[in-house]
Amino acid sequence: MLENPKRYTITAALPYTNGPIHIGHLAGVYVPADIYARFLRLQGKDVAFMCGSDEHGVAISMKAKKEGITPQEVIDKYDGIIRKSFVDFGVSFDNYSRTSAQIHHDTASEFFRTLYDKGDFIEQVTEQLYDAKADQFLADRFVTGTCPRCENPEAYGDQCERCGSTLNATDLINPKSTITGETPILKETKHWFLPLDRYQDFLTNWILVEHAKDWKTNVLGQVKSWLDDGLKPRAVTRDLDWGIDVPVEGATGKKLYVWFDAPIGYISATKEWAAREGKNWEDYWKKDDTKLVHFIGKDNIVFHCIIFPAMLKAEGSFILPDNVPANEFLNLEGNKLSTSKNWAVWLHEYLEDFPGKQDVLRYALTANAPETKDNDFTWKDFQARNNNELAAVFGNFINRIVVLTNKYYDGVVPTPNEFTEVDEQTLAELKAYPSVISSSIERYRFREAQVELMNVARLGNKYLADEEPWKMVKTDPERVKTQMYVALQIASALAILSEPFLPFTSQKLCAALNIKLNNWNLDFDQWNLTKAGHTINQCEILFAQIEDAEIQNQIDKLEATKKANVVENTMEETTITPQKPTATFEDFTKLDLRVGTIIEAEKMPKADKLLVLKIDTGLDVRTVVSGIAEHFSPEEVIGKRVTILANLAPRALRGVESQGMILMTNNSEGKLVFVNPDADGVANGATIS
Repeated sequence: MLENPKRYTITAALPYTNGPIHIGHLAGVYVPADIYARFLRLQGKDVAFMCGSDEHGVAISMKAKKEGITPQEVIDKYDGIIRKSFVDFGVSFDNYSRTSAQIHHDTASEFFRTLYDKGDFIEQVTEQLYDAKADQFLADRFVTGTCPRCENPEAYGDQCERCGSTLNATDLINPKSTITGETPILKETKHWFLPLDRYQDFLTNWILVEHAKDWKTNVLGQVKSWLDDGLKPRAVTRDLDWGIDVPVEGATGKKLYVWFDAPIGYISATKEWAAREGKNWEDYWKKDDTKLVHFIGKDNIVFHCIIFPAMLKAEGSFILPDNVPANEFLNLEGNKLSTSKNWAVWLHEYLEDFPGKQDVLRYALTANAPETKDNDFTWKDFQARNNNELAAVFGNFINRIVVLTNKYYDGVVPTPNEFTEVDEQTLAELKAYPSVISSSIERYRFREAQVELMNVARLGNKYLADEEPWKMVKTDPERVKTQMYVALQIASALAILSEPFLPFTSQKLCAALNIKLNNWNLDFDQWNLTKAGHTINQCEILFAQIEDAEIQNQIDKLEATKKANVVENTMEETTITPQKPTATFEDFTKLDLRVGTIIEAEKMPKADKLLVLKIDTGLDVRTVVSGIAEHFSPEEVIGKRVTILANLAPRALRGVESQGMILMTNNSEGKLVFVNPDADGVANGATIS
């Protein structure tokens, strides 16, 4: 771990611009990264916090095909939505760029060319999956099949989302093209590979030895698993029509693989920012006194801990990350977040239902941060965090101290008298909190740090509850001046210490206390925020109670989504029987289809699946044996109108002669239903033609 770095380069995973941002993204990557960046800035550190839209790769092409628009229209649409969400939730990037920008195309091409000229790539002709009907090679996400490790039948060509395994498309069992549904064939194509096996020893020593004590155990575990399996060359180019052209001869129709070009987006974003701010971008990527930290989710560990470091090592002039504090996944109400199934809380929709409550969501997500294992977001917990902690503890303390200061002293901070032992003890405890919270943040334990922040508010509440200035003011008003002064110091500390976690609340609190954000390492001996004689303002309610009805509304939304998914999944899973051989008109006229009514029904003895039906066909009353007993009771079917094949040759079933067949099908929910006439006035015996 780099001690006393001169500057910090912080990166947050580039979001794909194929959809909006949800709470899983915020909890896993962007809130922790923002807490860290804001904390460092309050310490006066030189910080470059970089991110940007990831606008290449097959995910964009798939979205474009699905929506019937161009890839450029897709990225322009979602880049705008994503940017607004980050601004709305106070994610304080120093630069948010785009991988479609020319500066990124130039940077990624130059990086590839540098490695190519050094001979770091392997040029190889391999067999790749090819969709003959679509006449194109299939990128990883255009192939689905059975995972060879966990047998998930819906694994993608690059990753199984059930077991988390990283795959090659050719690993899949029974692969299918998502474009045409055809089984792809293998066809030869030329690509360039980064020989990761050359960096096996370097990566093993650098991560598993040098960073064994300061990297998260979940990150070390996943890296070790990859290294134990033995690294293999990995393609850095693809056969695609959307992306950055491979900048060498003989590469017509080839694009840079998105996981080669995307992390370079951090570098190009820094270049763009440095040019705008008059800085030298290389200081933030090539100086040994710079600390580089990648904030990602666990699905990106392999790319940021193995592939990108190998790329940087191969290039030779870049620093390596000091830490990659990857988080696990956040679930929603006990189920895995899924954008395709709309099982998510979208940030732009959240603000429609909870306007002005950005900090409440930031707080709840940090409190449930999946720092070392998957965690769960529930709306009931969200409500409890707001009502029982933010409102009842933090907001209550601030409201009381501001109201009392304005009531007793017209908003002017009183001059304290002699401090009692309780005062001294309270202020001593307060002085310890900046370093306590700092220690947690510097170790990437943001959940722990936020707990300590709330303990500052609890300290204030306890002090007021024990001292009871609203009672003391009647008997010893001079003592109350000291009590209020001490409480105002706690309030001022909260205004600063909360800024990384609750930036909007911190801003409101600073306005109420009439102070500006000061350095994190507060100088309590030379206090200059709310010193005696300083005038404060009124304060709005920081955190309003969230009512049960508001939460129930969110739960109802999710329940509606769940029901819709059940119906959709059932429809998707329903097997469509292939068309039978062509029948002539004469074949059809041989079938005598008639309308009938079931007038009697009973179970076939010793047969769980069979019902014996008496059907009035208009011609006669006949017996039909039907295998529907597992779906219908005899009582349910009596009186049902049915369609019967009347001239089917009789057949004996368990000693009962069946004289026809009734027509049945399955609905979208997989339930067996009768195919019957729905018009009134159709008599039994009417023919169907």
